[in-house]
Amino acid sequence: MKTPENEDQQSKVIVEEFYKKREKIQPRMVHGLFANLRIIAVAVLLGIYYILPWLRWGDRQAVLLDLPARKFHFFGITFWPQDFFFLAVLLIIAALALFFFTTLAGRLWCGFACPQTVWTEVFMWIEHLIEGDRNKRMKLDKAPMDARKLRIRGTKHLVWVVFSLWTGITFVGYFSPINELFTGLANFSLGPWEWFWVLFYSFATYGNAGWMREQVCTYMCPYARFQSAMFDKDTLIISYDEARGEPRGARKRNVDPKEVGLGSCVDCTMCVQVCPTGIDIRDGLQYQCIGCAACIDVCDDVMEKMGYEKGLIRYTTEHALNGGTTRLLRPRIIIYALVLLTLIGALGVAVATRVPLELSIIRDRNALYREVGYDSVENIYTMKIMNMDEQPHRYTVSVHGIDDAEVHGLDESEVAPGEVREMNVRIRAKIDNLEETSTELQVHIQAVDNPDIQQDQNARFLGPRL
Repeated sequence: MKTPENEDQQSKVIVEEFYKKREKIQPRMVHGLFANLRIIAVAVLLGIYYILPWLRWGDRQAVLLDLPARKFHFFGITFWPQDFFFLAVLLIIAALALFFFTTLAGRLWCGFACPQTVWTEVFMWIEHLIEGDRNKRMKLDKAPMDARKLRIRGTKHLVWVVFSLWTGITFVGYFSPINELFTGLANFSLGPWEWFWVLFYSFATYGNAGWMREQVCTYMCPYARFQSAMFDKDTLIISYDEARGEPRGARKRNVDPKEVGLGSCVDCTMCVQVCPTGIDIRDGLQYQCIGCAACIDVCDDVMEKMGYEKGLIRYTTEHALNGGTTRLLRPRIIIYALVLLTLIGALGVAVATRVPLELSIIRDRNALYREVGYDSVENIYTMKIMNMDEQPHRYTVSVHGIDDAEVHGLDESEVAPGEVREMNVRIRAKIDNLEETSTELQVHIQAVDNPDIQQDQNARFLGPRL
């Protein structure tokens, strides 16, 4: 029988189920092969991120995405908005690489290279250095707020904030010359947008890596939701060997599990304690698992101490767990690899053979043609020459498709780097050399000081009826 009290109790249960309070995760530090690999990955990736803006190339920053000038410098190459095609191909390569590595070995990106993982690792190292190991941190969480706790927590957050500000400043340094950026910071003379992005990215780093952590991976990142669609039974994933580990139970060291009717798992829960998302890998593959392999390292350490064979938790496949044979080279992997290599090769060739020159030519539609003398006609065109090189150039223009055609009105002065030179040019041809009323021309432009910088553009030349 329903009563108002029962209904209130049911509503409370429902609220607790749908709005469960977050339980703070304090992962234990772990050492081992995969932990060392993660340290190397973090060091390399953060090293690239923080050092790259300070590198110089000649008299400018080596890597600079100069949005106001619409120039994107990458060491010796300058890209322009007209080169958006390269960015599109690069994004396609990145997506295919994600598919390839996910199909091959699960969430390698999440566990070792994702910015959320990388910065969270640094924040946890700082936390461990200041507050101590897992037990000390959990004890500090439960302690009342006194002077000691305020001092420790304040120091930790101060270091987090400084590191976050450094991260935000470095991020803006990719878009604004970093030397000028630091000068502006010292003089408090930055523009409003620079201040906004420095503070915004600093706050995002501090919030995501310091406070939200596993919640970003669990609730905000869409990759966790669809990554299983790229798995198959031969995908290498972190798995607990249930057949070997069950039933679980505590026992003394070097005790044969079969003698006590137990599996290899001693139910120490160390795999749960080191997990940055707080899951129990023994419950099977879960979308919260980011593939950091911390549970592998700690379980191997426990197995070694117990005198058991390592690999109770390991990188393996569903086929292998069920007694089958793993096939790493399979059609999907081969196709992904071939497509990736093809795109990377094509992008490399396209960038290497890229011509830093853009030409557009549009015929004047106000007049079909104009007669010059008694034997020639000319068409008027609007020609735009864009110098996409870092050096000024002078260009020559020639016409192919009509014998003895001439170009008049060309501005032969130097075109500065990044300049778009617009000019009205006249192309003149003899009537006797016209075979049709409309003739296709090929306009050829070439730098005087560098014959490799050249470009062709097609145009139509109109003449009288023959």
